[in-house]
Amino acid sequence: MSTLADLLADNTGLPGAAADHLQTVVAEWQLLADLSFADFLLWVPVARDLQPEGGDFVCVAHARPTTAPTAHPEDVVGTRFTVEEHPQLARAMREKRICREEDPHWYRDLPMRREAVPVTYGGEVIAALSRETNLAAPRVPSPLEIAYLGSAGDLCQMIVDGTFPSRGNETDTHTSPRVGDGLIRLDPSGTVVFASPNGLSAYHRMGHESDLVGTRLAPLTRSLIRDPFDATEVSHRIIEALDGKPSSRTEADSRRGAVVLFRALPLRPAGQAAGALVLVRDVTEVKRRDRALLSKDATIREIHHRVKNNLQTVAALLRLQSRRTSSEEARLALAESVRRVTSIALVHEALSISVDERVDLDSLLDNVLPMVGEVATAESQVSLSREGSFGVVVAEIATPLVMVLAELVQNAVEHAFPNGRSGKVELIVERSARWLDVLIRDNGRGLPSGFSLERSDGLGLQIVRTLVESELRGSLSLRKVRTDAETPRPAGTEAALRIPLSRRL
Repeated sequence: MSTLADLLADNTGLPGAAADHLQTVVAEWQLLADLSFADFLLWVPVARDLQPEGGDFVCVAHARPTTAPTAHPEDVVGTRFTVEEHPQLARAMREKRICREEDPHWYRDLPMRREAVPVTYGGEVIAALSRETNLAAPRVPSPLEIAYLGSAGDLCQMIVDGTFPSRGNETDTHTSPRVGDGLIRLDPSGTVVFASPNGLSAYHRMGHESDLVGTRLAPLTRSLIRDPFDATEVSHRIIEALDGKPSSRTEADSRRGAVVLFRALPLRPAGQAAGALVLVRDVTEVKRRDRALLSKDATIREIHHRVKNNLQTVAALLRLQSRRTSSEEARLALAESVRRVTSIALVHEALSISVDERVDLDSLLDNVLPMVGEVATAESQVSLSREGSFGVVVAEIATPLVMVLAELVQNAVEHAFPNGRSGKVELIVERSARWLDVLIRDNGRGLPSGFSLERSDGLGLQIVRTLVESELRGSLSLRKVRTDAETPRPAGTEAALRIPLSRRL
């Protein structure tokens, strides 16, 4: 299904600012749907004729209530209606007022009541909302329902006026409190006239032990919040909403340890002060889990840091041992061990500063691969290059993959260019959603006659085979490369590595 932006571009000629306003309406309208116990559909005239006399309307967005059964179980986005099928849309846009059907409308055996709410921006009507209530489930009027519907009516009128929603706070809508979390209605003086059960519970958790109705919410909230700055901030947001200024989400800790989110919205239908809505959500347990996760994450990163330090100590001890060894073969073996330990240490260093146990393999290999040149003789002139990007990988495969790549590159540098011969080693990387394919290609002397990867007894290749098969669950092959088709002599070796990524992203 196309996005709202695509549908607006395909069906209307709305300028960017008007289209952005409709995006803001859609970002906020879950609040309207929940308060109205109704579905909300956003309709635009196909030819952007703001006074349609026969053109079609297309539905470009749909919100269902979480407080009542939906009137549209099926997807409605993309549906077209003519003016005759939905006359209230054209009438509401033409008369710039909320229009309601006199009799219930039947839609697929469901009785519903439809209202059309014109959407105004910059003094012009640019679209219409259809508020469609499922009448199949009878509702008994209650203080909660009366308060919800009254608040929804005020907000719908503000949409007609062009004063709701306001620009600038749409980034908070996905994390702000919802109607079901807790709703408090204030009169123009800031006195509570209604508090939903969840809203009252949130204030009880903060330390207020009596009813909220009849209290002045701003000073009460200030007295319950522990930090003076946060207390002032929240109370000012409530007062600003009473003065007609929109506010963003605010979080505060109460004196009793509860953590509560607040959001205050002004109610000014037709420009008349009608009080404010305060949405509240008790997020104490969520914050407790967040703090526990942060503590666990910090502990894991500290472990990586200490492992890195210990590995660096091991590498230093091996270097000392190498300097005291008279055997050239032993020194080379110790040098290889130092390089392997250092490679693992660099992975743990990267993980110690990562916040999500993921490693940027490109930057890590830029530090690891230069060490491989140390295994070549002093006379060798071997250049290393990389084509393509490894990207970010999870910690689970970072260490074995770095080890495998370092071993393969070292093997190419050490065995492809004997007696100080110059050459180059290339890493060619291709990454897809499911696979990571790496070619390590050199232009050296090629594989010896009768070479078999499975029968090779070299320690480096044994390490590579074990890691590829057991840790990475991938595949590895070595083959000869001919760079010149006219020359029968092989001119290099190519190691092909394939690793699955689909379950590790």
